[in-house]
Amino acid sequence: MQGREPVITSRDARVLVVEDDAEIRVALAEALSESGYLASVEPNAASALRSLDTQDVDAVLTDVKMPGMDGIELCRRLSGDRPDIPVIVMTAFGDVRSAVAALRAGAFDFITKPLELGQLKDALERAFARAREVPTVTRLTTPVDPGHALTDMVGGSDAMNEVRTQIIRAAATDTKVLVTGESGTGKELVARAIHQASARRDGPFVAVSCAAMPANLLESELFGHERGAFTGAQTARPGLMVQSRGGTLLLDELGDMPLELQPKLLRALQERVVRPIGSTREVPFDTRVIAATNKHLERAVTLGTFREDLYFRVNVFRIHLPPLRDRGLDVVELAKHFLARAGGGTEYVLTRQAEELLMAHHWPGNVRELENCMTSAAVMASGGRIGFEELPTGIRSRRVPAQRTEIEPTSLQEVERRHIGVVLRAVGWNKAEAARKLGIDRATLYRKLRQLGLTAPK
Repeated sequence: MQGREPVITSRDARVLVVEDDAEIRVALAEALSESGYLASVEPNAASALRSLDTQDVDAVLTDVKMPGMDGIELCRRLSGDRPDIPVIVMTAFGDVRSAVAALRAGAFDFITKPLELGQLKDALERAFARAREVPTVTRLTTPVDPGHALTDMVGGSDAMNEVRTQIIRAAATDTKVLVTGESGTGKELVARAIHQASARRDGPFVAVSCAAMPANLLESELFGHERGAFTGAQTARPGLMVQSRGGTLLLDELGDMPLELQPKLLRALQERVVRPIGSTREVPFDTRVIAATNKHLERAVTLGTFREDLYFRVNVFRIHLPPLRDRGLDVVELAKHFLARAGGGTEYVLTRQAEELLMAHHWPGNVRELENCMTSAAVMASGGRIGFEELPTGIRSRRVPAQRTEIEPTSLQEVERRHIGVVLRAVGWNKAEAARKLGIDRATLYRKLRQLGLTAPK
């Protein structure tokens, strides 16, 4: 029954154990009962769902691998139908994939087998504490209107359409989101779109760079401090995790967060409380956390520069932004968008030669580099025409032969034909890899090959 009073102590907390192995099931029930919990058991996920129709519980402890419906699907079902019930999943030691899948499906926490009773009790108590202070709501009831939030998302490639779909899905929940992609691809733009399309849109949106300040200053920014906690702390100050209550906090460049600060962030995300520097009290916060990074966090975990448990916490719902070089004709569309924004009333026109040069550029700085390029071109232009001479030197260095352009003007379709041909040759005519780099699906690529008359060399 949703809306009930959350459990205050473990003495009367009701825990449903879902485990197909009878011996483990009985052992868990006995251990929980001896620890003061009211334990009930079910042998599979389907029977657990039926049981929850007739009884109320305060937490579900489930195995991942079970016949029929597995624990991941059970998490998914409960996160949609019963978001008030925290789910803790049991995974095999080292089964990282299942642990991440469970968190993405809405699990509150995971523990690894063989189980330690102390670890299990800690996980349950965290779940009950969360219910007391900040009720867990995975699926939001406020309707999401993504229209206004997506107005700045320019580009019609299949890759960007998928990003839009993921933004809408993320905005409909309150789960943690990890936005990945190279520098300049627009990760903060995605975070803002999620915020604006969510039920938290009327709350603040706060962004902080985890790489722009030393560890002690970043700790103060995130968690706050008391008066006199350190030299210069003349007054007490709440941290950004508290200041952004009711809204969204973007932890930008999370992969660069100092290692010594990561345990404190992990605990804050787990417990939904922060302890300001110099304080003995803990302050609850109600903030939706989105993380962004251009780092390969899995590799950082392997190298020991990023905590594995923190990686699991932030990598619940992942959105990856493709680099601009893989977005095909989005380059021209974005260029026109930036020119219109920089024009101040002037209408700019890109020549065919300028479009070809833009399409041929590698864009190591991605969308940010393109925006700067178009701003510079608008300053250089006279009469609203953007051609070869108006583009920055780095773009002009890949000049299309002027004689060919003057004698035989090139259509936009020919630009597309050449670009697809370049990508196909670069990947040895591997169509699956070419489609991925172009940001389109294979069916679209096959259709374009027929339309443009492109065939693999014999």
